[in-house]
Amino acid sequence: MSSKDNVLKATGELFGDRDPSAVDRWVSDDYRQHSSLAADGPEALRGLVAGLPQGFRYEGARVIADGDLVALHGTYHGFGPEPLVAFDLFRVDADGKLAEHWDALTPVVTETASGRTQTDGAATPGDLDRTEANRELVAEFAEKVLVGADYSVLTNYISTESYLQHNPEAADGLDGFGAAAAKWAEQGKNLVYRTVHKVVAEGDFVLLQSEGEFGLPVVYWDLFRVADGKIVEHWDVIAPVPAELPHFNGLF
Repeated sequence: MSSKDNVLKATGELFGDRDPSAVDRWVSDDYRQHSSLAADGPEALRGLVAGLPQGFRYEGARVIADGDLVALHGTYHGFGPEPLVAFDLFRVDADGKLAEHWDALTPVVTETASGRTQTDGAATPGDLDRTEANRELVAEFAEKVLVGADYSVLTNYISTESYLQHNPEAADGLDGFGAAAAKWAEQGKNLVYRTVHKVVAEGDFVLLQSEGEFGLPVVYWDLFRVADGKIVEHWDVIAPVPAELPHFNGLF
């Protein structure tokens, strides 16, 4: 099976069936965990799965596979009192087992500026022959605009005709995002990107995992969809760095 198939099978048994015995089938002995929800090792994951409540479920939105990395985007119901939108990233080892995991979660927002949800929109990667070109485009955008803060070149990368926005506080289009950014700045929450750690790409989807500040230290997970050489859609999760992980090294 492919890495994508392995991750979907594994997470389906672990979090869909809530089956702790799936750890034996799908998780490596040296499993590394970057989530604040569990410690390293298969036994910590077994305990997490065993403790999931009866009403727990995961609603998947999209899956992106890039070599041994597989990213999931969807919504967890039952981890807490309210649903949580999440990005999960797994590294699969040579035996097809889960070897490493990163994640970021944020509460579901029911009323958004764009009228779109945090997870709806295009679901299946397309333009698979454009994967590397799209990866290069988004990586350059991240370097020059997100980290370099050179907004004079923004339209070199983001479409001025159609930019669909899933951040709950931003409306569609560059004007919508600009208005949201101005509002955040008034609140002392400037978008500051320090380092991009991972660029995961499949077809027209490119996921960035980054660190920076948004009024406080945060991790940024930004998913972009590219069409005809421009970014046309965006989903994200901005998550505070957990207090028990004061250094970013524990998250990446």
